[in-house]
Amino acid sequence: MTSVRYVDLNADLGEEVTDDAALLGIVSSANVACGYHAGNASVMASVCERAAELGVSVGAQVSYDDRENFGRVARDVAADVLREQVADQVGVLSAIAVSAGTRVTYVKPHGALYHRVLDDSEQAHAVLDGSTSLAVLTMHGALADGARAEDRTVWLEGFPDRRYLESGRLAARSEPGAVLTDTDEIVVNALSLATHVDSICLHGDTEGAVAHARSVRRALEGAGWVLRGL
Repeated sequence: MTSVRYVDLNADLGEEVTDDAALLGIVSSANVACGYHAGNASVMASVCERAAELGVSVGAQVSYDDRENFGRVARDVAADVLREQVADQVGVLSAIAVSAGTRVTYVKPHGALYHRVLDDSEQAHAVLDGSTSLAVLTMHGALADGARAEDRTVWLEGFPDRRYLESGRLAARSEPGAVLTDTDEIVVNALSLATHVDSICLHGDTEGAVAHARSVRRALEGAGWVLRGL
């Protein structure tokens, strides 16, 4: 008897740069911007309400306080300050999610913070401390290690629309070819990643994001994967 194979498909939503409604009809988890790099209370509420209707899991996409640079510029933020900023973002989204009939089930850093906490244990622990006991969506690194040490659930993710370095990290967006846009290539990458990760992430701000997500979901299901939110 063949066992069921589960995988999650997530996207960054609530950033006001993509078609949230369309992506919510495709993904199984939504990383919702909490206002520090993008989004606002009204947008958060809209995404959470629709996610609740569709049964899509909601995660807090926490960031440095840097709307000007969309959270993609590295910041040196004191651990206690970062902890409070993360707690604020998670708290705001959590309250909105509950009002919308759902709840926040995981935390995922965004942009520069995402990459910083792969190697910076101090900032990784600030993110963990600020997000209480939420599950963590990330790549291998300090944040995942710290979460496991606290017996917290860790969901590992992969990025089919990004180029990887030999180190296993993502190429900087400033490098040529770092962001992939060919649908066929993205689908092939997604099918390969599905055997190694818990969740597959498609960036909502990438050109053609909805079409990519639709093709990836179709390919995953065609290959026997069952999509399940985090």
